[in-house]
Amino acid sequence: MPNGDKSYEENTQKQYLEEELEGESILSIAERWSATNRLRNSMLIVNLLAVAGGCLMGFCKIARSVEMLILGRLVIGLFCGLCTGFVPMYIGEVSPTGLRGAFGTLNQLGIVIGILVAQIFGLKVIMGTEELWPLLLGFTIIPAVLQSAALPFCPESPRFLLINRKEEESARDILQRLWGTQDVTQDIQEMKDESTRMAQEKQATVLELFRSRSYQQPIMISIMLQLSQQLSGINAVFYYSTGIFRDAGIEEPIYATIGTGVVNTIFTVVSLFLVERAGRRTLHMTGLGGMAVCSIFMTISLLLKDEYNWMSFVCIGATLVFVAFFEVGPGPIPWFIVAELFSQGPRPAAMAVAGCSNWTSNFLVGLLFPSAAFYLGAYVFIIFTGFLIVFLVLTFFKVPETRGRTFEEITRAFEGQAREANRAGNVPTVEMNRIQPMK
Repeated sequence: MPNGDKSYEENTQKQYLEEELEGESILSIAERWSATNRLRNSMLIVNLLAVAGGCLMGFCKIARSVEMLILGRLVIGLFCGLCTGFVPMYIGEVSPTGLRGAFGTLNQLGIVIGILVAQIFGLKVIMGTEELWPLLLGFTIIPAVLQSAALPFCPESPRFLLINRKEEESARDILQRLWGTQDVTQDIQEMKDESTRMAQEKQATVLELFRSRSYQQPIMISIMLQLSQQLSGINAVFYYSTGIFRDAGIEEPIYATIGTGVVNTIFTVVSLFLVERAGRRTLHMTGLGGMAVCSIFMTISLLLKDEYNWMSFVCIGATLVFVAFFEVGPGPIPWFIVAELFSQGPRPAAMAVAGCSNWTSNFLVGLLFPSAAFYLGAYVFIIFTGFLIVFLVLTFFKVPETRGRTFEEITRAFEGQAREANRAGNVPTVEMNRIQPMK
């Protein structure tokens, strides 16, 4: 890589980040088409993006090309944008109702383990050196190859086979193998009912999600949950955590940053065991409330660190607890709850809209946070405190509890509210947390 001053390096790093996030946002819309085809086959094709991106980044130093690095990151962004739609949707469709949240959290667990591994391997004593950093970036090829080798052994979504392909026997066989029981009659019947209703509906395009009253509430809830994840401030902490810890007076901030990755992983495991007991809505509100309190402590500690040395430890503690509360709810839940709020027909379009909302807000945080931090200093986290409080209130009044409910029950509940609103001639205003499962 060419040598340059600090300003050049910072601008390049910023552009590098922006290219990845822009790619993720764009491809969240592209997943709308791919997701209507076989998810497993789509993922096999998508893995080619990871290989291409890894090659571009891995060889950028040899080619002495910053452009290859940025292009490679853009391609990886495209790959991530698609994966964040395909994976939660596939997991939701193959999981039994009672374990859907726990299996959905495994998606987030895989993400945070990847973040932690990257943080550790990025240390100077391992691969964070002038010679080895391109090899580290090129490592994205390895999981893509492993996934491509494993995908042929993964079953196709039984919901896709029965509802989209009308292959009832194949769907039945897969359900029996996945769930370890021969009695899947009730689940098959639920899919048949959903298939019958789909045949009577118009094709669920992205625009239809906003036009149809049956979809308006769930799509707005989906977008709100995605925004609550990204505008919580978590990615500002992760993108710039080393600088935050350095400002707090830590001599080796990179190790404190790795500490956030460890906490990130541990509390995702905690959420894995809590999500089917406490419920999605409760955990999400708990996470948002805890993060709001922690962001206030982060602001106070950064303001007073020059007067009181021990405030540096308060800042570190508040940051770690902030991350812990994120993984309790706002981290894993928005990804898989979108798939729960929609039936098979509109689900791909809804996942595309939700993914685009998520990565676009992610992009804006990465783009604007450095400037906001420059002008506002320690007060920058007060902005996120305000967002967290707003999303906490919205979650309390608008987000239903989907734990233990089938896709059919959730869909019918939304449709029932839409019918009541149509009779009243008004936009639905029923409190969403009062939705009850159908009997």
